[in-house]
Amino acid sequence: MLETIQETMRVVIAEDSGPSRLALERTLAKWGYEVISCKDGNAAWEALQQDDSPRLAILDWMMPGYSGPEIVRMVRAQAEERKAAYTYILLLTSKNERADLIEGLEAGADDYITKPFDQQELRVRLRTGMRILNLQAELVAAREALREQAMRDALTGLWNRRSIIEILIREQSRSTRESAPVGVLMMDIDHFKRVNDTHGHLAGDDVLKEVARRLLASVRPYDGVGRYGGEEFIIVLPGCDEASIQSRGEAMRAAISDDPVLAQGLSLKVSASFGATVFVPPNGVETAELIRAADDALYEAKRNGRNCLVYRHASSTVAS
Repeated sequence: MLETIQETMRVVIAEDSGPSRLALERTLAKWGYEVISCKDGNAAWEALQQDDSPRLAILDWMMPGYSGPEIVRMVRAQAEERKAAYTYILLLTSKNERADLIEGLEAGADDYITKPFDQQELRVRLRTGMRILNLQAELVAAREALREQAMRDALTGLWNRRSIIEILIREQSRSTRESAPVGVLMMDIDHFKRVNDTHGHLAGDDVLKEVARRLLASVRPYDGVGRYGGEEFIIVLPGCDEASIQSRGEAMRAAISDDPVLAQGLSLKVSASFGATVFVPPNGVETAELIRAADDALYEAKRNGRNCLVYRHASSTVAS
């Protein structure tokens, strides 16, 4: 909330009358606003187009360059096109005719105040604008939080199955454009059912969370780690060829097996098996075939005694 309030304490004002502009600047500064002052509509429009522009504006109705209602229309059109954050706009006007005021509001202005402005009235209207902006910011944050929850595995916090597959598809597309490989690891915790059966599902949950933490600690910020289902995970490693995917996979395997995992007060020895493959453009395979290759390598690792990594080349079919 504090970040939102600080953001809305910045305000663009546009007024062509020097004395009126100075009075507005002093009044707003006294109330703690950071003021970006403009002498005409063109300057105000430029200020409102900046990436870090204030989300609060007070615009004179009539001024050189763009008028206040013209700027409002352009700001609203641009926000819709760019999906930008909302800007709360007050029109400052000497017009008193009802039709004129309706025109300004229909242009997209949020409110208006007549000149010469009353300080307390202006202050109250600005506070209303700030409340609206803060409420909108809270709604956006809540929407983003829900979107993030929908993309994450609830237990481990890793990407869920759908999200990690989408990440892999995107990385394959990037790989094709940039002619760079993408490494894929499929990982399965060895004898995980035994953990649940012997120590209970809460212990199993602790193991899953700790393995996820160790995997995340072993990857780069731009790598993808997802829970594929149950005790199975997928790791997407952009830029990794056959040698590097095996090296990185071995490091992850060691990170899991070298130290015991604390689960429900118990110190448990945990290991994992890995299957590795690489997408190599321009003749890489489709996503399903890539995952199948890694999965086949994983099952071979299990047949080889577990707690090891097996690499398998993906079939050479052209990706769509």
